[in-house]
Amino acid sequence: MLRYLTAGESHGKALVAILEGMPAGLKVDASRINQELKRRQSGLGRGKRMQIEPDTAQILSGLKKGITLASPISLLIENRDSSIEKLHKVSCPRPGHADLAGFLKYGFDDIRNVLERASARETAVRVGIGVICKILLDEFKIKVFSRVLSIGGESDYQGMREKVYEAMAKKDTLGGVFEVIAKGVPAGLGTYVHSDRRLDSRIAQSVTSIPGIKAVEFGLGFGYADRFGSESHDAIYHSRAKGYFRTTNNAGGLEGGISNGQDIVVRVCMKPICTLLKPLDSVDVKTGKSAKAAVERADICVVEAAGVIAEAGLAYVLADAFLEKFGADSLADIKKAYAAYQKRIK
Repeated sequence: MLRYLTAGESHGKALVAILEGMPAGLKVDASRINQELKRRQSGLGRGKRMQIEPDTAQILSGLKKGITLASPISLLIENRDSSIEKLHKVSCPRPGHADLAGFLKYGFDDIRNVLERASARETAVRVGIGVICKILLDEFKIKVFSRVLSIGGESDYQGMREKVYEAMAKKDTLGGVFEVIAKGVPAGLGTYVHSDRRLDSRIAQSVTSIPGIKAVEFGLGFGYADRFGSESHDAIYHSRAKGYFRTTNNAGGLEGGISNGQDIVVRVCMKPICTLLKPLDSVDVKTGKSAKAAVERADICVVEAAGVIAEAGLAYVLADAFLEKFGADSLADIKKAYAAYQKRIK
């Protein structure tokens, strides 16, 4: 079983992650982590923090000569801006953020204690974890990627770009929709046996844990609502050359909590960022009086970056389910088990 923990605050010394359960014998190219971290920092609408933090990850344990040892893998991403002890207190919560709910829950006297960990900055180290999982999936020709479908209601690149510039001029923010796809996923990952082990519920949890995500759908998703069953379900066929196959993928690669051998397709909606340069009405928690929400350094739009983070989340869930199905000790043994399974189901 794979599992990970992350630690670190937005303006703390560093972000840290420990990944446990990766099998022995996997060659890890550490440079791929930094390539993916750079992708996370790119895209329309990114802000000044991305210029301050040229994220690079260090692998501190779990490898010898670049090969996994089956022991926990630890990652470190240092923050160049580590000014948490010097930053001003925050007393005016931002609507849409964890600020007020976290302040009430924990009884802090400073909302900064909430926003430092609730910040999407934490997702940088999640991307690092996801890259290691992608490297494992590569061994079995499983690829995970994402694409932006729309920003602010615009679906072509020029329209999205203009919408972002409009938001900048208005000191506003934007959300949008992106899609994450996994190709080459074998049938049989996940299970219908228990609700918490269904593959779709695990993917949904991983994706909705990304700050700002408000809706997730698989395949047709909400499109099922206005169709007949005869127009909705993916008919099943078989041939000696292909084995079992479909000609449509309305299910998005998932049936009954199990992968069915088709591409896994996850569509995700992200809300506009909560920090506005022209802030919304709020309340000063010190005085109880009306005030404008706090303004923190933030982006205009992070839809493309959220797609990169969701890729990492999907890769982690698929890697976990894959090891659950085919074993988790040695990459060589896993490959033998996978080959035998592929032969059986065909």
